[in-house]
Amino acid sequence: MTNFHISFGSEVADALRDRRPVVALESTIVSHGLPRPDNLLVARRIEQAVRDAGAVPATIGMVAGELIVGLDDAQLTRLATVDGVSKLSVRDLAVAAATGADGATTVAATSAVAAAAGIGVFATGGLGGVHREAAQTFDESADLVTLARTPIAVICAGVKSILDVGATLERLETLGVSVVGYRTRRFPGFYLTDAGFDLDWSVESPEQVADVLVARERQGVHHGGLMVANPLPVDQQLDPALHDRTLAEGLAMLAREGVTGKAVTPFLLAHFHSATEGASLTVNVRIILRNADLAARIAVATAARRTDSEA
Repeated sequence: MTNFHISFGSEVADALRDRRPVVALESTIVSHGLPRPDNLLVARRIEQAVRDAGAVPATIGMVAGELIVGLDDAQLTRLATVDGVSKLSVRDLAVAAATGADGATTVAATSAVAAAAGIGVFATGGLGGVHREAAQTFDESADLVTLARTPIAVICAGVKSILDVGATLERLETLGVSVVGYRTRRFPGFYLTDAGFDLDWSVESPEQVADVLVARERQGVHHGGLMVANPLPVDQQLDPALHDRTLAEGLAMLAREGVTGKAVTPFLLAHFHSATEGASLTVNVRIILRNADLAARIAVATAARRTDSEA
């Protein structure tokens, strides 16, 4: 019988054993979120950003049915270059393993696998959420429900602006997911610095985020996720007028072509890349690199807090 246990890359296994800081990274951005050949180059840059800030990167994905925490470069290359890589949410993991699939993990799957592996910090670009027209379609990302029951800190640039941001924030509140702004009281909208909604809480440093994580652990009351919303500086965001025009065009194309479900986000992201002549890709890469850096600093600070408390 095939061994269906989670496998660990050697660097990640050593770091977890030694209780050194580790940051989980998703693989969907590699296989579905960025165009080739930029995807592989960016994936390597993301891992390097984590290393440069003092932590060990753990990119999570599935290769030939094997669920791996800490893909090596050959495995990362495979997911970035072969056709037919499945987009895996939590519900897909067991089926994909049993069928020997190559798969890239979404925010939901990466969060769940990371928590199961003992990794408490995860960097991504933007979270999934409630889709526009969800009142009719019931289309809502599994990211939200997964974070409600997964004790992990997700560092992101809010939720993708192609979603219903207000409804997503309402669902996060209902589900009990903690949301804090990083040096802001305004919720970011991925490409945009400000999505138009206030936040109740903000944190000012990686050390303060680490204190939140340690407090949650010590209290033993809240077992859901923490979203750390890290906005782009205003001068680094996508031009808001260009964003709004491109989004309107993309939504109209969705309706005309009948695109639904998992295909919506990659479809719209591809449209943004094309319609903005690559400007959205530049912003997307900037977002994930900034989040990877912040996540690593949070992981380092959290590891230090735990070491100090045991001394």
